[in-house]
Amino acid sequence: MRDGNQALIDPMNAARKLRFFEQLVAVGLKEIEVAFPSASDTDFNFVRKLIEERRIPADVTIEVLTQSRPDLIARTFESLRGAPRAIVHLYNPIAPQWRRIVFGMSRAEIKEIALAGTRQIRALADAHPETTWIYQYSPETFSLAELDFALEVCDAVSAIWRPTPARKMIINLPSTVECTSANVYADQIEWMHRRLARRDSIVLSVHPHNDRGTAVASAELAVLAGADRVEGCLFGNGERTGNVDLVTLALNLDRQGIPSGLNFTDMAAVRDCVEACNQLPVDVFHPYAFTPAAPATPPAGAAIHG
Repeated sequence: MRDGNQALIDPMNAARKLRFFEQLVAVGLKEIEVAFPSASDTDFNFVRKLIEERRIPADVTIEVLTQSRPDLIARTFESLRGAPRAIVHLYNPIAPQWRRIVFGMSRAEIKEIALAGTRQIRALADAHPETTWIYQYSPETFSLAELDFALEVCDAVSAIWRPTPARKMIINLPSTVECTSANVYADQIEWMHRRLARRDSIVLSVHPHNDRGTAVASAELAVLAGADRVEGCLFGNGERTGNVDLVTLALNLDRQGIPSGLNFTDMAAVRDCVEACNQLPVDVFHPYAFTPAAPATPPAGAAIHG
C-alpha cells in the first residue's frame, strides 16, 4: 500500500486505500505497510482513520515508514496515537554511491543517521507503552553496499533497540535497485543471516525489487538462504519495474510445499480490486491470474491449455 502507491500516476485516495487494505486483510496478510504518514496529509489521515474507526483486525499489525529526521519521526508517532500494535519502519541509504553522491558523508556519518533515528524511536516508544511497538530498520540500498558496513550498521541499530526473543525487531535487507542475479542476493542474505548479532531476536526480512525481472526468484532464494519475511506488492506494483509480486511468490511457495499463509482462491476478486485501486491493468498472461480467453488463431502447441 505504501511502496506500490507511491509509484502510481494517480495515488490512491482514502476510499481506494480502504478497499485495498480490506483486500489485503482478506487474503491473509498480517503485517501491512499502510502509509508514509509524515509525507502527506492523505497518508496521515488514512492511518488515523484505520485507528479511530477500529478497522484493524486484532491479528493484523499496521506498518508505517519514516526517514531518519526528528520532525518526520515525531509526526509518524503522532499518526499512530491509540494504535494497539504498530511497526515503525526507519530507513536510510548506506551504499557508497549514495554516501558519496547524494549525501557527501562518510561511513560514520551515515551510520549515525541510522542510530540517531533509532534512539528517537526508542524514546518515543518508551513514552507510549500503551502501544505494542515493533521496530523495523532497513539499510536502504543494502544489495549495493559493502556487507561488512551493512552488518556494522544493523548490529549498532539492534544494540540500541535491545530486542529479545520474545520482543523481536525486524532487520529488512532491500535490493533497492536489482542489479545482480538472484543467487548473488541470496548469498548476501545468507552472509548476514550467519553473522547478525542477536539473530535469535531478529526477524530477517527481504524487500526485492524487479529491475532485472527476477524479484520472485530473489525472494524465493532469500527465504531458502535464511530470510524469515518478505515485503512485496500484489502483482508486483512499485517504482520503476516494481516490487516482488506477492501473488506469484506465495503460490510458487505453496506449490513447493512451503505454506505462504495467503489465500488467493478468489483470484478474480483480488485482480479486480488491484486494478480498480491502482488504476492499472493486470496483464492477461500474469502467472496464476491470467484471464482465460478464446485464442484468435487455432491452438498450435500441446501446452496451449496446460
